Amino acid sequence: MTPTNYELVVDCCLLAGRLMMESGAETYRAEDTMDRMAISQQLTESQSFVMPTGIIFSGNKTLPTKLVRINNRSTDLERIARVNAVSRRLADEDITLEGAYEELKEIENDPRKYPFWIQILAASVASAAFLLLYGNKLMDVPTALIAGGAGYAVANLLEEKTRVKFFAEFLAAIVVTIIATLSVSLGFGVEVDKIIIGSVMPLVPGLLITNAIRDLMAGHFVSGVSKGAEAFLTAFAIGAGVALILSF
Repeated sequence: MTPTNYELVVDCCLLAGRLMMESGAETYRAEDTMDRMAISQQLTESQSFVMPTGIIFSGNKTLPTKLVRINNRSTDLERIARVNAVSRRLADEDITLEGAYEELKEIENDPRKYPFWIQILAASVASAAFLLLYGNKLMDVPTALIAGGAGYAVANLLEEKTRVKFFAEFLAAIVVTIIATLSVSLGFGVEVDKIIIGSVMPLVPGLLITNAIRDLMAGHFVSGVSKGAEAFLTAFAIGAGVALILSF
């Protein structure tokens, strides 16, 4: 393998792994995808070490090792599926290495996300659905719709501006609790506790907790513990925001 081909293989594998980790994939899934892509290009001794904040990849014992940093993490299951589809086509020799790299670059540059107002609407509907799931009354649904949508919007806008996820979640929980308590005090709502619980559900790091447990079960203790710590801090920020307002 020439140095140019090796560089392209490593760059392709690292790009696939980074896109998957940025989209909320499990650690072992990203490593497996990178290894399969490398093996399809005759790098049978490749080694990958994936963490939530970075990926280290080596083709073999003699060629250079490369590192890529992961700065942003979100949930995008469609992007994970698209990257997996490219890796399978590469492993089945349905596409060349150059074609796979170009498709991965297209996936990276194609956000393919719903407009922000649709995301807010979905968070509102989810909040109302959780409220009804807890057996609450229909009278509290409008408040849950407003509080859930407002909390989700605040969390995303503040995280985009400050780059501090926990601070954004903390203030979003404060906004949700204020809306819920005002609604009940003004007679528009009935059960403030269930309104708050339903409205903060879009903020709860459910996928992060699931991935942390799955990584721990797969033996990826560094990633599992770090994801678990991130989920705990996020849950703590939400709980602290709610407790701060209810304490008054």
